[in-house]
Order: sequence, then C-alpha cells, then structure tokens
Amino acid sequence: MQIEKLRGKALDQLFQSILSLKDVEECYRFFDDLCTINEIQALAQRLEVARMLQEKKTYHVIEKETGASTATISRVKRCLNYGNDSYQMVLDRIKEKESDVSQ
Repeated sequence: MQIEKLRGKALDQLFQSILSLKDVEECYRFFDDLCTINEIQALAQRLEVARMLQEKKTYHVIEKETGASTATISRVKRCLNYGNDSYQMVLDRIKEKESDVSQ
C-alpha cells in the first residue's frame, strides 16, 4: 500500500475534512476552494475511467469519451488489478445508492 508513505497528520486532517462533508453541495464548495478545476476534473476523470474499465470498454472508447490519456487509463487499470480495491468499493457503493434511489 503506497499510501503508507504519505501517512501523517496533514493527510489525516485532509481525509477527516472530506469525511465531514454532509452532501454533494458541500463537496463542490470544499473542492472548489481546495483544488484547481483541472485537479478536480482529473480526479473525476480517473473515477470515470475506472467505471468504464469495469464495464470492459476498450482503451480507444475510454480515451475518446473521457479525453484520458492511455497513460492515465493504464494507471487506473493497474490500480483496479493490483491496488487497494478502492475504485471497486466506491463504484459499488455509488451503484447501490443509485439503485436505492430508483426503487
């Protein structure tokens, strides 16, 4: 787990701050203050790439639909295959929440 190299008080504070957010609107406000638009878009793009890879989309389709580079797609794929399973965890939770709302 590479995150072990980053662990510390400042990162704990960041994660606690994110966990304290109550809704999507608060997330928009916090991340707007915290990050540049490009940084936020890069994070969102990686999550979308992970979703599309799980759906077995090709690199070409993902590149075309998201604008992600093949390097980004490869990195996300490596995380899906050998990472901490966090993409899978959050995508499953999002899907579950969406199905609860639609019922």
